[in-house]
Amino acid sequence: MGPEIIVARAQSGGMIDYPIRVLFLCTGNSARSQIAEALLKHKGGDRFLVASAGAQPADAVRPEAIAALEAHGIDWSTAKPKGFDAILDKQWDLVLTLCDRVKESCPSLPNRPVTGHWGVPDPSAVEDARRRADAFAATVKLLAWRLDLMLAIRLDQFESLILEQRLQAIASQAPPDDDPNRTTK
Repeated sequence: MGPEIIVARAQSGGMIDYPIRVLFLCTGNSARSQIAEALLKHKGGDRFLVASAGAQPADAVRPEAIAALEAHGIDWSTAKPKGFDAILDKQWDLVLTLCDRVKESCPSLPNRPVTGHWGVPDPSAVEDARRRADAFAATVKLLAWRLDLMLAIRLDQFESLILEQRLQAIASQAPPDDDPNRTTK
């Protein structure tokens, strides 16, 4: 399963082993949170249990999100949006909100997980179809970059408050535009 890394649990100060349970939240669970879930499942492997949900789940994952992930070798064609009701009874270690509306209405979770807000512009809001496809590609790039930074954190070396601060600092990071060799894999 890889090296045993431990993360501090916010509620009790206790320690938990892999897999680390990560939840991504957004409004519709049709674009940003689905992309983040897919990328972390792809990058993190069995070190993480990953899910996503939305305050007002859409009927389907955006086809542009599926296409943008497919361009990076990730098949997300069978994913379905989920509401908060699908995740409220589960224990989470890390919860990351990806849009401002959900940040303000984030549900109360039972075990007080480590939280962070990684505001990401909604690529679905772009009206022009060509630009919208570019916006989805940029969203994949941005979230892949932020997840790479998160994966580089030695989670076992941080108390919950410090981990929250580190996760929040990642929110201001963007990938360098001038690296044509950068991939999301």
